[in-house]
Amino acid sequence: MKLIKLANQFALFTIFFLLASSFLGFGGLALWLILIKQSFTVLTYLAIFLFFLCSILFWMATKDAIAAQMGSGVKLARRFTKKDEAYQEALSTQALYRHYFHAAPIGIIALNVNHCIEICNPMFCTLTEKSAIQCVKQPVHTLFHKNDHDKLKAAITLVEQQGDPALIEVQLVTKKETTVAVYIGMVDNPQTEDSRLVLHLLDISARKDLEKQFVQSQKMQAVGQLAGGIAHDFNNLLTAIMGFCDLLLQRHTAGDPSFADINHIQQNSTRAAGLVRQLLAFSRQQKLTPKVLNITDTLAELGHLLRRLLGESVGLNIQHSRDLWLVRVDQTQLEQVIINLAVNARDAIADHGTLTITTANITLEKPERLGTEEMLAGEYVLIRVTDTGSGIPADIIERIFDPFFSTKDVGAGTGLGLATVYGIMKQTGGYVGVDSVVGRGTSFSLYIPRHNGVEEKKSTKDLGELADLTGSGVILLVEDEDPVRLFGARALRNKGYEVIEARSGEAALEILNTEPRHIDLLITDMMMPVIDGPTLIRIIREKMPNLKVMCISGYAEENMRKRLEDQADIAFLAKPFSLKQLASTVKQVLGE
Repeated sequence: MKLIKLANQFALFTIFFLLASSFLGFGGLALWLILIKQSFTVLTYLAIFLFFLCSILFWMATKDAIAAQMGSGVKLARRFTKKDEAYQEALSTQALYRHYFHAAPIGIIALNVNHCIEICNPMFCTLTEKSAIQCVKQPVHTLFHKNDHDKLKAAITLVEQQGDPALIEVQLVTKKETTVAVYIGMVDNPQTEDSRLVLHLLDISARKDLEKQFVQSQKMQAVGQLAGGIAHDFNNLLTAIMGFCDLLLQRHTAGDPSFADINHIQQNSTRAAGLVRQLLAFSRQQKLTPKVLNITDTLAELGHLLRRLLGESVGLNIQHSRDLWLVRVDQTQLEQVIINLAVNARDAIADHGTLTITTANITLEKPERLGTEEMLAGEYVLIRVTDTGSGIPADIIERIFDPFFSTKDVGAGTGLGLATVYGIMKQTGGYVGVDSVVGRGTSFSLYIPRHNGVEEKKSTKDLGELADLTGSGVILLVEDEDPVRLFGARALRNKGYEVIEARSGEAALEILNTEPRHIDLLITDMMMPVIDGPTLIRIIREKMPNLKVMCISGYAEENMRKRLEDQADIAFLAKPFSLKQLASTVKQVLGE
């Protein structure tokens, strides 16, 4: 606008100057005539007229030129104005882009020809945990983990040679080991008319953690399913081995030469059954009998056993918290968890040390991170088991709950101890965390959900304490594993029962259809081909609704109950079982 005003003033000044010159010329001539005192003659008037006429003609001849000059000045002013507006717009756009650069939620850096950082935005400084002064002029590879240097250099070289962008995942040198996705591309520089490398960095640490959790969950689920299947088959074998040992021990008493051999077989079978229980605990398929407990009383009762396990070189210190909340767990499984942690602590202490067990009430107002898991908000009873052993190295601490993973010598452990701890805690609805410092010790934290109820009284009823295990009645035994069926049939016949054997669900239905007769008890395996246990029970109870039923299975009772739908009056016996357990359960069911 200032240029337009200047152009208009310039044009008006030009017109005024020309007109003034003309009139001043005429006036000057008249003044000169007056000064020389010449009289006005006709010639004089003619000369004045001609001069005035020439001035008018000159003005008329030059007015277009003046107008053209004035228009060109306006056009020039407008051209200058447009350039000024473009310049202002360019400055505004540049400022806007600079704002975008600084406010970008991803890290952005530009490199020079030597691959040193020329400029970086605040988010890049946040990702690298460094200031802009510390980043600028530094070689770009120094900000990344040394294991990723070759990957970064190869990607930069490829982009420079081919011009195509590249995407890589690398790790920054930071305290929390930030993983970033780096997009490398070439961008033209309008000032120097060349290209430079520009890197965009996106923090993907959270995504990588989720991927690790998902992979770990899939791995644990797959191994758990495998372990559950193996445990089921082993339970069938162990049921037969332990059962026939019981039958042999009825004929070979303590004075018999074969008694010791049979007893050794039975003892090793019991150890194998314990290993199978660990597999089922890891796969979260073991049978749980939860009841309301006071952790203080449980640890007090367990303390004597722990001191014998730890030996004289390891001291035990149990610190009870006051007014500890109640929990609802399987006492045997909880004791197994603490025993496994105590044994691991004993093995980690080279010479002398201490194992400390503390308890506390914990309230979480919001979900909290616990290793690779998220612990939900709520009220928990905390049991912390801390040792002064050698500690766990950081590179293997994420694998300690994996099945069959062990740092002990070959033959010194099964690798199922901590996997069992993890499985029991997850099946109980709790969480387990670990903190360890190499050379200073390890601390395991067990979080058990609080039970809002009253403490249950201990039951004195025990199936194994029944004095008389004999009985009478007709039993239909359905089992697809021949050794288990043969043992069960012989054991029950020895106790006075009439047993009808069927090796499948179809065979059982055929027996009932061809020879209809009264049956007092149906004993069936849950997992069978074609017609499984729940289906067989449903079909038979349509004809005999009051029939008493007992299920046997190598899987957890909780999992089997889900398949039985609303039939809550069905008894359950977990494999492997002994002759005494089988006879006691049958007598209990028939006596109800």
